[in-house]
Amino acid sequence: MQMFETISIQADDRGIATLWLDRAEKHNALSAQMMAELTEAAGQLGTDGKVRAVVLAAKGRTFCAGGDLAWMRDQFEAMPDVRAKEAAKLAYMLQALNTLPKPLIGRLQGNAFGGGVGIASVCDVAIGVDHLQMALTETRLGLIPATIGPYVAARMGEAAARRVFMSGRSLIATEAERLNLLARVVPVAELDAAVEDEIAPYLSCAPEAVARAKKMLRGFGPKIDQAVIDASIAELSACWAGEEAQEGIAAFFDKRSPEWKL
Repeated sequence: MQMFETISIQADDRGIATLWLDRAEKHNALSAQMMAELTEAAGQLGTDGKVRAVVLAAKGRTFCAGGDLAWMRDQFEAMPDVRAKEAAKLAYMLQALNTLPKPLIGRLQGNAFGGGVGIASVCDVAIGVDHLQMALTETRLGLIPATIGPYVAARMGEAAARRVFMSGRSLIATEAERLNLLARVVPVAELDAAVEDEIAPYLSCAPEAVARAKKMLRGFGPKIDQAVIDASIAELSACWAGEEAQEGIAAFFDKRSPEWKL
């Protein structure tokens, strides 16, 4: 299997592959390289007949801090077609994970913000530790949860998503569970056992039947087709071109409050 720089993959003799976010020093923020590698890894794992299920995990204290802000800042001076291409990297990474023809089990050992919430939302089940926080932080930065939005809405439902989608407020683990972002919350010492509880039933299931059932089930839920993905890409690209995003991300790097904060 291909070697990567920002992620890593381990597989055991049962066919359980663990896909690690491996930028601990950057709190596993989603850089362009990491998004490309995750997309490639999803393709490899999806076509590997030896893989029965995939655990999506992360190294370090933070599961995923969201999009890499330096990568976002680079889009301010980019041409519109370049911004759209960069926004598409996040959208198609999420699509690749969402359509992975294997069970995808999220192992959240720490906080998940922005794009990290999006990654949790494309998992078939996400287990989180009881001390973590989650938040859709985009509007604090003058952005919106654009490319992650279809998956977050599908996971939470519109009514629940309205409570947190626009406000940027933080959720403790138990509230994230009530809002369906997490399926289960456990103490850190029980995290691996909880993940194993989710893996074990699949070892008695026919792999092709599991893949077909997952594909069919997606068709029963909210439609996330090319038109929806294209709209989300356009929204993110438009936000990057706006003054609020430039102010919000500049304020973050300057360690000051943005002009709209009261």
